[in-house]
Amino acid sequence: MNKLAVIGAGYVGLVTGICLASCGHDVTCMDIDECKIDQLKAGRLPLFEPGLQELHDTNTAKGRLSFTTNPEQAVQHAEGVFIAVGTPPRKDGGADLSYIHNAIQSIAPFLQKDSVIIMKSTVPVGTHADVKKLLDRTAGHPVRLVSNPEFLREGSAVNDFFYSDRIVIGSNDPSPASFVEQLYHSIPSPVIHTDPQTAEMIKYSSNAFLAAKISFINEMAALCEAEGADISMVAAGMGMDKRIGEHFLKAGIGYGGSCFPKDTTALLYSAAQQNITVPLLSSIHEVNRRQPRVFIKKVLDRFGSIEGKKAAVLGLTFKPNTDDLRRSPSREIINLLVEEGAMVTGYDPVVSVSGKRVWQIPLAQTMEEALTGADLAVICTEWKEIIDFPLHCYPLYMKEANIFDGRNCYPVSQARGLPLFYSSVGRPVYKGI
Repeated sequence: MNKLAVIGAGYVGLVTGICLASCGHDVTCMDIDECKIDQLKAGRLPLFEPGLQELHDTNTAKGRLSFTTNPEQAVQHAEGVFIAVGTPPRKDGGADLSYIHNAIQSIAPFLQKDSVIIMKSTVPVGTHADVKKLLDRTAGHPVRLVSNPEFLREGSAVNDFFYSDRIVIGSNDPSPASFVEQLYHSIPSPVIHTDPQTAEMIKYSSNAFLAAKISFINEMAALCEAEGADISMVAAGMGMDKRIGEHFLKAGIGYGGSCFPKDTTALLYSAAQQNITVPLLSSIHEVNRRQPRVFIKKVLDRFGSIEGKKAAVLGLTFKPNTDDLRRSPSREIINLLVEEGAMVTGYDPVVSVSGKRVWQIPLAQTMEEALTGADLAVICTEWKEIIDFPLHCYPLYMKEANIFDGRNCYPVSQARGLPLFYSSVGRPVYKGI
């Protein structure tokens, strides 16, 4: 068992800290947000992630997990210190590293001389060297720094931690690299040892490639609509090829969340700084940026005008099984509907019950409430609750059952014979009314 600290109790930090405690380590999570820490001490997670609450409760009860706002308390006896603070995008597209700098300056005076600092935050290539200089200067002695990027998918992060496709460890010194590897000794995942800049690039390149698959299938969906093909079957056929794979080939209204949008723009910024032209990367970003507007055009083509129409937006989070609203395509969808004069009501299985007011629109507590009296429904997130809601029930609640499915939740065949209009992405439109 090792004594560890995790700086930053956001999504990555909490998952990392709680799961490391589950591996048998003694973990202290530190954050400057007093309300968040108070909430965690009271046993409540500030985010929704399947399976995480149970692990939190178990490890807290066993005394392996604690929370604090005090940097000295967090790191003074820690053998390993994970940095897991945010790196949000700046206006120019580059990553804002101020949270990392602030975190380092707060903990450096209290670090043990043999502590290993482990960079979990997603940072631009080359950050390692700059952070190492800052650490050495503020700590007053040489500090061992290792790059260890995270590969956690929201909604399946606990499983991803314990059954990761790979553990990447970037260091020019084999001693701290070995220390980090043994922290994960109970996890049956292959370990890749690299230099720090390669580790940083693996993270960015992975996210950019997955974003590329999503943008590619959305471009193919547009061609399918023009040619009368079915993108769902196209994706299934493509995915059978082991060189391609089935994952991230779901056509829809685009990707969102905290990773893909900011990481692709950060790579674009880095390329510009190096005077390197990256047309493929640029097009990935552009295709995704325009996808919500392309989808809303289907609504306008159907109605001509939606001025005064009641619209139900189903699903607000950027993907199911999370409460994360960051850069969710649903926000752009809602903005476009409101711009066209629609009266929008939102519904989300997690966000609605939280009591939060989101984007200045009213939230329904149930799907049925959102759909009641609506002229159109727009599906933005493929929650299981939405997938399991039968198509034949939409006409029972809506004033007129016009359904615009931005996540292809239903087979088009299910619409046949029903009194509704069903339009999805890259598939034939069903015009039952």
